[in-house]
Amino acid sequence: MIFAPPERHLLRARDLADARYREPLGVDDLARAAGLSRAHFSREFRRAFGESPHAYLLTRRLERAAALLRGTDRSVAEICFAVGLSSVGSFTTSFTRTYGMSPTAYRAAFPPAATRVPVPPCALRFFGRPQAARFEKTPRPAPPRVEATLPETRSRQ
Repeated sequence: MIFAPPERHLLRARDLADARYREPLGVDDLARAAGLSRAHFSREFRRAFGESPHAYLLTRRLERAAALLRGTDRSVAEICFAVGLSSVGSFTTSFTRTYGMSPTAYRAAFPPAATRVPVPPCALRFFGRPQAARFEKTPRPAPPRVEATLPETRSRQ
C-alpha cells in the first residue's frame, strides 16, 4: 500500500467542494472523500488552507452566486438554490456579511444581463483561437556571402 501525505487527501476534498458545490455537501462528505475522521479533517483542512471546510464551501458558493447575480437575470431565490444553499435568509445574511451589500444591491451595481449582447460559444471559440497567419515564419536574413579563395601554390623552378 502506497502512503500519500495528508495534503493530497485534503486537495481531493477541496476539489470535491469546488466541483460539487451545488449539491448538499457537508463536512462529513468532505472528510469521507479525504479518508479522515470529521474532527481530524477539520483540523488539518484549517491548518493547510487557513479556513474551516464549512467556510471554504460557503465561500465557493457565494463566489458562484455573485457571478450569477452579475451575469444573469435569475431571481435571488433561484440563485440561492442553484448554488446549493437551502435558505434564502441565510444566503442573504452570508452574502451581505461577505460582500458588504445585499444580493439585490450587488446586482444593481452591475449593468443588467439583458442589456449585454450574448455571444454564441461557437463565435467565442472561433475568434479565440490563434489564426494560422499569426504564426508565419519570419524570413531569415541570408548569411553573408564569403568568397572562397584557393591558397596560392608556389611553382617549383
